[in-house]
Amino acid sequence: MTITTTHHQSHQDRTSEAGNVLFLILIAVALFAALSYAVTQSTRSGGGDANNETNLVNSAQITQYPAGIKTSITRMIVSNGVTAEELEFNAPAAFSSLTSNNVGVFHPSGGGATYAFAPDSVVDTTINATKAWVFNTENEVQNIGQTDAAAPTHDTADTIAFLPGVKLAICQKIHAQLGLATTFSTDETGINYVTQQTDAVGTATDHILTNATNGTIGALATELVGQPQGCFKDGTTYVYYHVLIER
Repeated sequence: MTITTTHHQSHQDRTSEAGNVLFLILIAVALFAALSYAVTQSTRSGGGDANNETNLVNSAQITQYPAGIKTSITRMIVSNGVTAEELEFNAPAAFSSLTSNNVGVFHPSGGGATYAFAPDSVVDTTINATKAWVFNTENEVQNIGQTDAAAPTHDTADTIAFLPGVKLAICQKIHAQLGLATTFSTDETGINYVTQQTDAVGTATDHILTNATNGTIGALATELVGQPQGCFKDGTTYVYYHVLIER
């Protein structure tokens, strides 16, 4: 009699365990289904947009680089008394041509800034094959230092970093982050974003350039008035700019 009771109890225990396992499996299936639904909805709403995330990272890369250059220039001005007229943006391969090492923005004895090219992911290499930045003091931004839209002069030109050939999607992301329009309907012409301010420009004591055409960012693309950074369109070329010295 005792043996029969024990056998019956063992059978009941196994049945209960099987029921518990089945219940846990059903819970796991339900949780997986809920997770799949959440991921699907996130992707549809843009939360999983890989391109959007990539553009955000790429836009941050090109806005942060000139910010670092600006810090180096500020240090040169404060510590070494270097003026905008004396700045030279020679690449490391051309350090031997510097007027003096302490005016070289990228020289260790000058600004000590890092000389770098833009990544492939942000530049259209059919427009900017070298992916190089351009630095000069030939242009100005309206209402940055100066309030009018007149052509820049020796005394009013801002020192600006330019990256020509930026991909449209990157410029749109930058403008979205800045709260600016992401459509570029008006061309900004007359801006010199190709001449590099190095030892070979001007004279040994004056590297400021002047542009007799327009040279004022914001004169035509009015959304850029008072904006120290942003993008403008010149024909089929999109250019990112970042003011390094306001004058």
